[in-house]
Order: sequence, then structure tokens, then C-alpha cells
Amino acid sequence: MVKVRAARAAEAEALTGLVMRSKAHWGYDAAFLAACAPELRIRPDEVTARRIVVAEDPLGAVLGVASLEGAAPLATLGLLFVEPSAIGTGVGRLLYRDVLRRAVEQGVHRLVIDSDPHATGFYRAMGAVAVPAAGQGRGSGPAAPVAGRSGSLVRFEAAPAPLADWARAWTGGGRAVHVGNVAEFNAQFGDSSLDREQSAAHHYACLAAFYSPLPSALVLPRAVPAGWTDLVGRQLGWTGVEVYDGLVERGSGLADAVRARPALAARLTGAGEPLVPWGLTRPFGLLTGRPWRSAELRYESKAAAHGLFERILADGGHPGIVLPSQVRAATRWAAARLLAARAGAGKATVLKSEHGVGGSGTTVVTAGQVRAAGGARAVLRRLPRGPLLVEEFVDGPTDPGGVRDLTYDGFVDRGGAVHEVGAALMDVVEGAYRGATVGPGAVPAWAEKPLLAFGAAVGRELAASGYRGWFDVDFVVDAEGRLAPTETNLRLTGPAIAFMVAARLDALRGAGHLVRIADRVELGARLPEAQVDELCADLARACAEIGAVFVPAIPTGAFEPAPWMGVLVAAHRPETLDAAEALVRSGAAAVGAMFDAPEAAAR
Repeated sequence: MVKVRAARAAEAEALTGLVMRSKAHWGYDAAFLAACAPELRIRPDEVTARRIVVAEDPLGAVLGVASLEGAAPLATLGLLFVEPSAIGTGVGRLLYRDVLRRAVEQGVHRLVIDSDPHATGFYRAMGAVAVPAAGQGRGSGPAAPVAGRSGSLVRFEAAPAPLADWARAWTGGGRAVHVGNVAEFNAQFGDSSLDREQSAAHHYACLAAFYSPLPSALVLPRAVPAGWTDLVGRQLGWTGVEVYDGLVERGSGLADAVRARPALAARLTGAGEPLVPWGLTRPFGLLTGRPWRSAELRYESKAAAHGLFERILADGGHPGIVLPSQVRAATRWAAARLLAARAGAGKATVLKSEHGVGGSGTTVVTAGQVRAAGGARAVLRRLPRGPLLVEEFVDGPTDPGGVRDLTYDGFVDRGGAVHEVGAALMDVVEGAYRGATVGPGAVPAWAEKPLLAFGAAVGRELAASGYRGWFDVDFVVDAEGRLAPTETNLRLTGPAIAFMVAARLDALRGAGHLVRIADRVELGARLPEAQVDELCADLARACAEIGAVFVPAIPTGAFEPAPWMGVLVAAHRPETLDAAEALVRSGAAAVGAMFDAPEAAAR
């Protein structure tokens, strides 16, 4: 395993030779190399002052060198060169990430990189952002010369950042065991919209890879491709992550399946690392020794959450927040009467089950749909059985491009303190959640303050009720630009996953990442596992070329009869984020072309 250590003064001459070989790799002529040599020489007396480190293999061979130069808050990546034989093996990435880590420790806020043109792809892939007006300098790169033949350099900058405070508070700043008990959480509410085998929940359990910024182990119900965890680990800088999968192929009961394997249970609970679930359940409490209090989850109920919102708003202090009316129908016939009355007045209605996930159990019905169906009773016959909540539909902004669906994420720690994670823009179509975007500017400035204030108020009420764990509050925006809270979720969520990945990437690549999670990206064909791995690797490379990050979030959907994947994309700029998503969707859809072409040729 390659490791990074401080360079020694006695190595200065050998390191200079490495730098020159690395530079010569690109085919520069002898005269140019000779002209560069004085500037690139490493002198024994400056090794410490320039904070030079080396990457060393297990046999002690030096594979690369890097330096962090200058004083906080501004520093420079003075050197980053890799032995030609080690180019493409990850040494440059290891050294660059080490420089960012040390920059954080030393209080550096801006890291300047004057890159040779040959190295621009590397720095773009590492998350550095190109900026105007590079001056002359040494020029750095994993195998780059001082400068191109024209002498021009490309300037990049990165913003070294520590792991976010909330992320440190979530798991103590260390590694954690992630338990993908999505089906187990859903099953305790008897959601009638879920299939008996919990197929959808088992796919979603793949998001266990991202329950914290730094996992030590993943516990998954279904088997996942080995290539998937390898790629995710490379993208997010993880090493040594253990994977325990295939524990529950059908139905719920992941925590019980772990408890039925005493050696595994002891391994997971005995390492002193926190166990992070999708949501709290009685079996998870038994596994971890955590006292189980079912009342903690009472606000997972949409009716209970509505009552909570009413109490908060009754105290005042939340301008810009309005609450849609909601009635819990005693019977189906009562629901039909309420729906018919609203339809008769030309109003749309939201029909909700008491519980639901990802928009399941929530149906928006217009007056026209009620008439077309032949009446309110006919509409209700098509919905899942169980109690119904009849809620006022909130008309959205008149601007078709206006913001509609937002969410607040936070958590209550074991001591009862509420931690704000942030706000996200959700992608919701006809009541069904499709994905979310987090990061700087994702949520309009006008909405952020009231949203965060109300979300924090909900968190305080949850803490007072005894709840401990992650939660979110979902909102819709009305026609007047006000926020209407619609429900709470007392568990991890899709936006939560995006926040986790953003925190990890900010610490790994520099602050300011926008992250988008898309639950479903259609594949053009069903592929064997090896080809799915190849597709994901190709998409990762293509995104890196434009300065974005691609992470396959849900790989198991690729093996369904109608194949799909859940994905994460990240970038520092909105236009790059949009371009990455478009690239991923088009690349995923295009995989069917390899099968269509031979058929067309045969015809």
C-alpha cells in the first residue's frame, strides 16, 4: 500500500531526478528540459521549508513528490510529480489529497496551482477550478513539465475545507457502520403501497454506502456488484470498507438477520464505531442495545406532523410559512364526500395515506380527474386501502420554472441538541420524489431563511418528544412565494445522502460542491454485471473530464427487467452539474445501441 511521508533533506538530489524524469515523460526536448532544471531543482536546505512530502511503496521506493508552499490563508501547490512508471496508478491523486488535508490543518483557505497544460485534466478531475490569469511558475502535475513549449500555464484554485461541523457531530468525525434497513423501517408502518418482497426498499438500501461521509462497513440486504463498491471507494476516497451483503433477499428483517449471525453481530457492534441505520426500528434497537421507544417515531405520521406544524405556527414567529388545511377522514365514504365537495368547488385535493415513502401513498386529484373517473368514490377505489388524509392542494408559482419543492435536513444528537444540515431543492413529479440538489445556491436566497428557521423549530419539538436521529421537513412553494410544510420524515432520505456526499467531497476536493441525487436513470438495455461496471467506469471518466464527479448510488436496479440506476453527480458550478447529469442520462440510455446495431445490420 502506497503511503505519504515527509521528505528527507538527504533525498533532495534523488527527488530532483524524479521531477525531471516526470517532466521528460511528455517528450520535451533536451534544451527545454535543461532550461527548466534550475527552477525545478530541490535543494536539501529547503525540503522542510517547502513542506515536501513523498509517496512511497511498501518496499520503500519513492513514486512521487509534492509540496505545499506559502503561509495561510493563501498557499501554493509548488510541486506534484509522479515517477513515469507510476502514472495512472493513483499516486498523483493520493499526493494531491494529502496536500489538501495538510492545507486544512494549516488554515489555508485558497490553494493556487499553476498547471502545465498537460496536467489540466488531472486537476479538473481532482476538483480544482480553473481561474483566469496564470503567471509564470514551476508548473505542477502528476507527470507534468514546468510549462508547455509556449511557456504558458493554466491557473487553478481549490478551497481546502475540513469536514463540515454537522458531519463530525453526526458520527463523531470518525468511521461508521452503515445498516441498510430500509425495508425494515418501512414494514413497521404497514405501508400498503409497498410490495411484499420489498424490492424497491432493497434497491434503495444501496444508499447505505452513503449514510455517513466515511463508512467502515456496509450491511446490505441484497448482494451488490463488487465493482460498484470499488468504484464508489475510489470516487470518495474510501479504503478498507467491509461489505456484508446478501443477508435478506426477500422481505424485511435485516437487523434480525445480523443478530442471527453472532460473529457478524459481534464484529459490527464490538469495534466501538457507531452503527447508522436508515431509520430506527425495534430490531435495530435489539442489535445495538439501544432502548426502543416506538413513540419516538410518532411524527413520521403525516397527520401527527401536520398537528406539530399547527402548534409551531400558533406561536407565531414564522412569517412566510403557511399551512394547508388537512382533515383525517373517519371512513372511506367520509373521504369521498370531502373529495366530492372540493371537486365541486373546482379545487384540487391531495389524498394521503398515514405513512408513505418517496411519495408513495400521496395522490393529487384535480376536479377534472374526479369528473372523468365518474365521481369521488371511483377515484378512491383506485387508491391503496387504509385511512386517508384529505388535504388542501397548494397551487404553485405561476412561473413554470419557479421553485416548487424544498426540504430541510437536520438531526437530533444523543444529547438532544439539534444540528442544522441545510436546505435542498427537490425534484418531485406528481407527488413522487425523483431526486434532490444540495449545495451553494441550490435553494433560492429568499426561501432559505424562513425554511431553516421553521426546520430548526421542528427539530426542537422532535428533540423534546424524545426523538434522536436524522429528520427532514418537506415544503411546497405556493403561488405567492410562501412555504407550506407538508410532512416530516424521521429517517435518512435521498437529500440526506446528497448532503453526506457533499460533505465528503468538500473535504476531499475543496469546498463548494453541488451534489445532485437522481433516483432513477433509465438504462437502454439490461447488461451483465461486468458491463454495468464498465459503463459506470466510463461515466466516471467522462464526468471527470468536465470537472464533475459521477457516483453510481443504486446499482441493483440495472438487473431489473426494465433496467435503471440511481446516481449521484457533483460539481462546483451549476452548469457543470447539469452537463454531468445530461452526460450520464444520455450515456445510460445509449447502452442499448450496442444491441440494436447488429439487428439493424442483419435487416
